[in-house]
Amino acid sequence: MARLRTLILLLLITLLSGLTVNAQDAASRTSWTCPPEIVELVQSLPENDRVLNWYNWTTYEAEHTRADFGELCGVTVNQDNFGSNEELIAKLRQGNPGYDLVVPTGSSVEQMVREGLLQPIDLSKIPNFANISEPLTNPSYDVGNVYTVPYQWGTFGIGYNREAVGGDISSWEAMWNYSGNVGWIEDPHAVLGLALHLMGEDPNTTDPDLIGAARDYLLDRGGNVRTIHNDDGQEKLLSGEVDIVMEFSGDIFQIMDGCESNPEQNCAGKFNYIIPVEGTIRWMDNLAMPKDAPHPELALAFMDYILDAQVGADISNYTAYLTPNQKAIDEALIDEALLSNPSVYPDEEVSERLFDVSDLGEATRLYNDAWTELKTLLGQ
Repeated sequence: MARLRTLILLLLITLLSGLTVNAQDAASRTSWTCPPEIVELVQSLPENDRVLNWYNWTTYEAEHTRADFGELCGVTVNQDNFGSNEELIAKLRQGNPGYDLVVPTGSSVEQMVREGLLQPIDLSKIPNFANISEPLTNPSYDVGNVYTVPYQWGTFGIGYNREAVGGDISSWEAMWNYSGNVGWIEDPHAVLGLALHLMGEDPNTTDPDLIGAARDYLLDRGGNVRTIHNDDGQEKLLSGEVDIVMEFSGDIFQIMDGCESNPEQNCAGKFNYIIPVEGTIRWMDNLAMPKDAPHPELALAFMDYILDAQVGADISNYTAYLTPNQKAIDEALIDEALLSNPSVYPDEEVSERLFDVSDLGEATRLYNDAWTELKTLLGQ
């Protein structure tokens, strides 16, 4: 029995030593500390309820983002992934299955608020909100940041295989006319809004005739569409299923970085991302708390942690999306190679070609119906 007690004691010491080392590793990567009241709250919870559940896009955090918060606050951060805002909204409409945080795009926030899918947040418990660049606060889709704080932002453009297309391309027109396989993203408003922009119309119009014209515009240019994908176009590009994709900037830069850092993949310089010369969409993703979040205080602490300058910089450097964190930029925490690339951080000239899509209320149905018709006509 004495030997058994000794063995158990040694195992406990080993376990606690490992936890201490992990906590030290987390502390070395950020100066953020878990608020005492959150530590006390966590310790008061049953062990099986010391969790934070996050519903997020894929490939949208740094390597240690969840683990470090978990170590600092004594919780496990679980993550499920969705592939579109429509999927996120459909899930929450059925009733929150236990998520504490979600990551909606700005154009979906007003709809989610109208439908009662989000609950207000307390900015006084998110002091690192002060780190956000002033122009990115108080957005039109959430005046006063009542429901959201910025997470990452970026553009919607073209990722392509240089070898397959025979060089570089610079325009949507080049994608429409390409003779190989192309992938479009499953995002009705974004793609139809892009078509409207290219037609010289308002990308947020609610005119049924114009939305129908945008559908037809895309139908005329969709003969090379091999797939209409969710948020995984970069994987289809990497696998060779398609040669060109409509995708979000960071997803393509992630595979480009993977090729550069892993010579055995033999794909360095093979892929590229561009903001087309005709212009494209700018978007902002946000952290928000869904209705009936089981751990609201933990969710607010996690938001504050994400808005720490170093934590935010680590996420942006890893995902190659743009940080809304001005402090991270001012303290030179963003990789210079990303910050100086206008396809990642648009300069003034490129920014003039960017536009936003906004919430459309009931007119969203017109876009969804036109999109469904388009996919059927394209055989997708």
